[in-house]
Formats: sequence, C-alpha cells, structure tokens
Amino acid sequence: MTEKLTLQYGQMKNSLLTRHCALFFLLTCLLPIQSHAAHGISIDGNLKYPKDFSRFEYTSPEARIGGTLVLHDLGSYEKMNPFTLKGSAPHGLSPYVFETLAVPSLDEPFAEYGLIASDIELASDKKSVTFTLNTKARFSDGSPVTVEDVKFSLETLKSDSAHPFYQMYFRDIDGAEILDKQRIRFRFSRPNRELHMVAAQLPVLSKQFYARHPFNPVGGNEAMTVPVGSGPYLVAEVIPGKSITYKKNPDYWANDLPVRKGFFNFETIIVKYFKDPVVSIEAFKAGEFDFMMVNIAKQWQRDLTGRRFDSGELVKQAFPHHNGAGMQGFVFNTRKPLFGDRRVRKALGLAFDFEWTNKTLFFSQYTRNNSFFSNSNFAAKGLPDASELQLLEPFRSQLPVEVFSQALIPPSTDPPGNLRANLQEAKILLQQAGWDIRDGALSNAQGERFHFDILLSDTSFERVIAPYVSNLKKLGIDVAYRTIDPALYADRIKNFDFEVVVTTFGQSQSPGNEQRDNWTTSAANRMGSKNLAGISSPVVDALVDAIIYAETQEQLTTACRALDRVLWHGYYVVPNWYLANHRLAYVAKLKHPEKLPFYYSYDQWLDNWWLQ
Repeated sequence: MTEKLTLQYGQMKNSLLTRHCALFFLLTCLLPIQSHAAHGISIDGNLKYPKDFSRFEYTSPEARIGGTLVLHDLGSYEKMNPFTLKGSAPHGLSPYVFETLAVPSLDEPFAEYGLIASDIELASDKKSVTFTLNTKARFSDGSPVTVEDVKFSLETLKSDSAHPFYQMYFRDIDGAEILDKQRIRFRFSRPNRELHMVAAQLPVLSKQFYARHPFNPVGGNEAMTVPVGSGPYLVAEVIPGKSITYKKNPDYWANDLPVRKGFFNFETIIVKYFKDPVVSIEAFKAGEFDFMMVNIAKQWQRDLTGRRFDSGELVKQAFPHHNGAGMQGFVFNTRKPLFGDRRVRKALGLAFDFEWTNKTLFFSQYTRNNSFFSNSNFAAKGLPDASELQLLEPFRSQLPVEVFSQALIPPSTDPPGNLRANLQEAKILLQQAGWDIRDGALSNAQGERFHFDILLSDTSFERVIAPYVSNLKKLGIDVAYRTIDPALYADRIKNFDFEVVVTTFGQSQSPGNEQRDNWTTSAANRMGSKNLAGISSPVVDALVDAIIYAETQEQLTTACRALDRVLWHGYYVVPNWYLANHRLAYVAKLKHPEKLPFYYSYDQWLDNWWLQ
C-alpha cells in the first residue's frame, strides 16, 4: 500500500473501479425545466463546449499518433472482465477496450458529453432519460452497438453476476425500454439530481459476445477470453504475471468525434507487471517502462535521481489539480468485536503522530485529512450551522455529543500538543472501555489481550506503520503488520477478511449515488463494497439518502457536511494525508498538452499525451 493512494481504490483499479467509476469522481447533473435532447449535460444547463465543438481544450492539435508507450503495474491479473468481483483484471482494460454512453469534461466540474450516445434527453419530471445512440458506434468485431446491447449491459451489471458496486450505483435505475433502433429509455424508481448522468456512465457490453462466452465464468480458460469492446484499443497479447499489450484499433469508430480528438495517441501500449514498488522504480530508472505515478515521498525526494535525470532523459514533474481529496486512513473493521467501541477507535487514532511522520518520512510534502471530503467545499467547517442541525437534530439521541459540539480537528503533536498528552488521553479512553494493563499487556476483564493485525499490500508502507505500532505498544497494545501478495490482498479486502487496512475513499466533485457503497448498512455485509469499516447506522443511511436525493446544491452541501461530522466522530478511520498534485515521472520523449485539465486522475491526463 503506497503512502498516497489513488482514486482507483488500490488493487480494485485492476478490476472494477477503473475510469468507469472514476467518472463519478467528476460529475453531477442538469436540472432542466423541460425535456430536451442535448449533446451534453451540466449542473446549470450551461455547457462550455457547443454542439459543434472540435475538441476539448486540454488536448493538443499537435499530438502525434504512433509509437509504443510502456507502463507498469503491481501484482498480476487472472481474468479479462473488469466488471466482476472475483479476481483482478489487467490495468487499462476498461478505458482502452470498453466505453460508456458519455464521457466527462475534465475542465468543467459537472459536465458530460455524448460518446456512444449522441443525444441525451432527460424527461421533464426527471423520472427517465432517453439515449439516442450514435449510428457510427461499432464494436471491435465490426458489429454495430445497438440498443439491445445497452439494455443487456444495464441488466447484466445490475445482476448478481456483476461486481456489487454496480448493483448499488445503478440501484435507482428501474430498467430500460427500447423505443426504436437507436433510442432507449432508462426508467428511474426515484429520481435524484445526478441519476441521468449516472446512467450515462453505463459501460456498454456486446450482447453477442457474452452470448457466446459466460460473463462471469467459474474458472478455467474462459476467464482469460479476450473481450469485444467498442474502445480505441484491441488486446494484442496476454501474458499473465508479466504483461498485457494493447494495439490501436485501425477501424476505431470514434476517431473523428470531438470527445476523442487528441486522445489515445499511442499505437501500442504495453503494461508490465512488477511485484514490488521499490523494484519498479529501479526498473523505471533503468528504462524498462516510460511513465509512473509516484506515490512515495522518499522516492520523489531522493530516489528519482541519477544520470538519466541529470541528462534530461527522464523528467519528474508535479501537475496540480482541483480534485476533492476525500479521505485516506487506517480503517478499522468494526465487524470485529475489538473495534466495536467508539472510544477504542478514538484511542487508537490518538497514537498516530502525523506531524512526526510528515516531517521525518515525507519531507513535509503532505496535508493531513481533516474531513471525509477533504480539499472541497463539502467538508464540514466549525460547528454545525442551522441547516445542518435540521438534518442532525432528529438523531441527537443516537449521536455522540461531539457531533454538535466539536469541529473536525485531528489530533496533533504540534506545540502546544504532544504525543505524550495524546497517549495519556488514549489510556483514559481505553480504561473507560474496559481495557487495563494486566501482566504487562493491555487486557480486558476476561483476560483477553488487545492484539490486532494491520494488512498491507506492499512493503513501502511498513516504514509508516512501524512508528505507529511503536506508539501503540506504549499503551500495551500488541500490533503485528505484514505485507502480502497484491492478488491475495485484493481478495481479502473484497471478503472483509482483515482487522485494519490502509485505504482511500475518493470523493466525487459532486457526491451522490456512490456514497451508498462507502457507508451504508446495505453495503456493510455485501462482499466487494467500499464499506470496509462495516458501518451499519440508520443515521448514516438517512444522511446518505439526503445526499443522493438533494434537490439543490445547497441541500447537497449541507447533507455532505452533516454526514462528514457523523463519520468523523464515529472514529472509523485514523485520518492520513493528501496531496493536491499528481507526482509524475516520465521519459522526456513523452509530450503533453500545455493546458492542464482541472478535475482529473493522472491516467486520464496520460490519455492526451503522445510520443515526440
């Protein structure tokens, strides 16, 4: 687990949560007064790009098409379907091979433009949305993308065969009805202000292909069958454990669309697999691949040096962004009785010395998370205002008093604070929860010792965990930490088979339906959900609904801030840190547009690059 996690949810980036789900990181929706068809949709009805626009401004007309880009990833893969729960799919499969009905604009906070759908029509009552398909849309086998394919995709991804994230994310889409050869209508069980944009994020699958091949094979060679998609690349070579190679589809149907101009400029993309991030950075310096996102402060500060950097062959550059940072933290699995008491969880958080960690290990590069919506306007500020209190007051008897009386301020060891005082407070909390030092170890009245394991997916995070474990030992707590194979780690995460892990909860520029998967009771025991903490609270469920069904931006902001306070004072995580830029290292022959997007993941930005 690298010290700064990406929005693609660790190993999940290799399976489900690639950029199909990264889209919700960017979007909300338009609230039109009357039904109308449009080439794009936005929150206020105003689009930056008109119907006849030629390209997004963060692409370049100077981009050269051709050449080979070599990337890297950690671990391996054992399936070719990124939409199922079991196993890991290769990096790049979703954005390169599969496509959605619409794509986000990365320089507008809440806008989407049609890709497979040429027109999007939201009904005036907001209870349905109609998509008109582009007549040019084709799968890689030459067959047209049809409304039957779209209907099949929705029904399949909402079924038990798909990753449970999709079932929750598309839950309010009741179903689809085919209107004619090019139009299909999605019906909503209960409209919310982003639901038609959520619908437009649907990955479109080939019904014919999955009629011949099982969508979710139990095992055997079927899992490695190369899929048919409508995207810009074809899978050219598969070597599990070593690499995957993508080749540009010479007959790609959308080359001339404005939403694709300046994108996907490499003729070939090869992804090589490594077992260790430390080994991978040495491989990068040796020329084994061309581009990497750097998640480790020490690597950025000290390891990215040498002859090839001095000569200018290799470049390291930080690219700023305006993304909301969400929350990264050490997550307690409250399904385990040890973490059932909120006082215990708070005590464990007091033992983490962020200030020492940031200064000593991270060269003071990071800012601490102070919200589950860090670096955004949705973060709770000060004490609850009147509008937040309207949401919180009905649940006062079910909530800690701190929700109403304390701001969201993480423990600090900066003067006048210090670690000793924090540990003394932690000791008192543990005693109140029934834990005292007995025979030299922290134990409860039944003689059970306070012990837990921290699960990691790579060795680079061990240097962060070690001093935290040392502080916990001062409280009499026995903690073990170990790094396991990334594929095994991903499987254990999906099955909630852990006590404490490090993860990130990435947040949308407009939070909405994805919040169900992060925090709600329905997700708590649903394998593969992002509710790693096992939160099961009617208050949280109600506040998530308030977010999803908010009718105005003000209501959305209020609901997010109210949820933020409840999650924060539940002490489900020990807050970590965030960075407001992407640290990228790459070969100098790689070029990028001069204009940066505003809201983007590093791999979305890479889609616009080219080789000189």
